[in-house]
Amino acid sequence: MTEQHTGCVATIVIVTKDRRDDLERALRSAIAQAGPVEVIVLDDGSSDGSADMIATDFPEVRVVRHEESRGYIVRRNEAADLARAPVIVSIDDDAEFAAPDTVARFLPVLDDPRIGAVALPHVDVLQGEHVIQQAPKGSEAYVTNCFRGTAYAVRRDLFRDLGGFRESLFHQAEEQDLCLRMLATGALVAIGRTPPIRHHASPKRDQLRAWVYGPRNDILFAWHNVPMPYLLGRLAKVSLYELLLGLRVRRPVVFARSLLAGYLHALQGWRCRRPVSRSVYRLYSDLEARGAVKLDEIAG
Repeated sequence: MTEQHTGCVATIVIVTKDRRDDLERALRSAIAQAGPVEVIVLDDGSSDGSADMIATDFPEVRVVRHEESRGYIVRRNEAADLARAPVIVSIDDDAEFAAPDTVARFLPVLDDPRIGAVALPHVDVLQGEHVIQQAPKGSEAYVTNCFRGTAYAVRRDLFRDLGGFRESLFHQAEEQDLCLRMLATGALVAIGRTPPIRHHASPKRDQLRAWVYGPRNDILFAWHNVPMPYLLGRLAKVSLYELLLGLRVRRPVVFARSLLAGYLHALQGWRCRRPVSRSVYRLYSDLEARGAVKLDEIAG
């Protein structure tokens, strides 16, 4: 991995909206990262003075403030155009790095040309200390099917070549959509061996929005990317799962409407369907099912 002329080895990106206190904690951990790292904040229409706080308390942080809110997917794509470094690191505004050498420890993984992104270990603090995206014990390199948006790194040039996250998804499922398209280019997602990022899951999160977009986007992920004959099975499986989940959380109508919206959107945009090859999808499905696979197994 080579540095750009700016000397930055990584750009840490944080998209925020009206979470000033959470953002302050995230920024303190970001600017503490070792090495020549830049930090960019995309303010997606905050009204709580977040941008002023950054200017006063974190003058070294580059902030781009927008009056209009367009969502974190759009803003993360925008950040890729603003970043000066060859690697983009993303955390949520309610997360924090647990150690100052987190970025420095995973960057060597991207020296391998087979690796396009890194899924970073993290903990959803309010749900306990279970580590998500954690590699098995040992020193061997492992890969997985995708990363979670609160804790990942990606090659900037690859991200931009793929067009970034699919903005029509708006909220949720953008990670697996990008990672499957990335896999189609031959680039894999490695599992980082770093201290887990601590994700504090702000109480300001809108659970209803997740339910409104989750089923819809699971349908769209399949429609855009999954080849026949696997598409039919994936759609059936996703639909059944989401309907049962809707019953479990006592929101069956919300989930049913979201599924319907997904199918309608897919039919309206059928010309945009660009599925990956069957071999790529089988590899993705295997990684998805197993969670972690040795890099040498894939290479072989």
